Amino acid sequence: MTDIASLFVTRLYHAQLSERGKPIDRGELEASCLSIADDDEAGQDWCEENDFPGYTSYASLSDLAWRMPIFKALVKVLDKHVARFAEDLAFDLGDKKLKLDSLWINILPEGGIHTGHLHPHSVVSGTTYVTMPEGTSAIKFEDPRLPMMMAAPGRTKDAPRKLRQFHYVQPEAGDVLLWESWLRHEVPMNMAEEDRISVSFNYGWG
Repeated sequence: MTDIASLFVTRLYHAQLSERGKPIDRGELEASCLSIADDDEAGQDWCEENDFPGYTSYASLSDLAWRMPIFKALVKVLDKHVARFAEDLAFDLGDKKLKLDSLWINILPEGGIHTGHLHPHSVVSGTTYVTMPEGTSAIKFEDPRLPMMMAAPGRTKDAPRKLRQFHYVQPEAGDVLLWESWLRHEVPMNMAEEDRISVSFNYGWG
């Protein structure tokens, strides 16, 4: 008898933000993101100094939930999604739980990209999408084993989803994606004329 099993599965959580907790007003969230981006001179300077396309509050603001009620409400909803994902991952959290340790705004203009990266020192990372104009870029995930496959051939174009070395997800505004923080990902070039706005976050254990 031949048995071919799937081992070491990588999970990706994809849901509507509104599925858990109180609905978040996306219009208010968008306006809040744009308002903060306009006022955050330190963040603007960091983006310019680091050739970062568009705007991110990642390096400048760590208190969004304190600054505006909409972000505080957002965190409460994200907590519920992350708790559900932790159950799916069968995490043994003991007497601790996963807690938000960072939350930041991303505004990606036409032509902007976010190069491949991962989120060290966190357990679960994710993004919720505020505006996703037609034609904007998906998020691209990379098989974490790829650096160890130097001699392996590529996969066929019609390979099953679970065997592909790269996976693209095209979320819609109002969606939330969660993944384990070691999973490498990137945002290819935004080909839409409008800004692609999202809020990203990390959860740690403790």
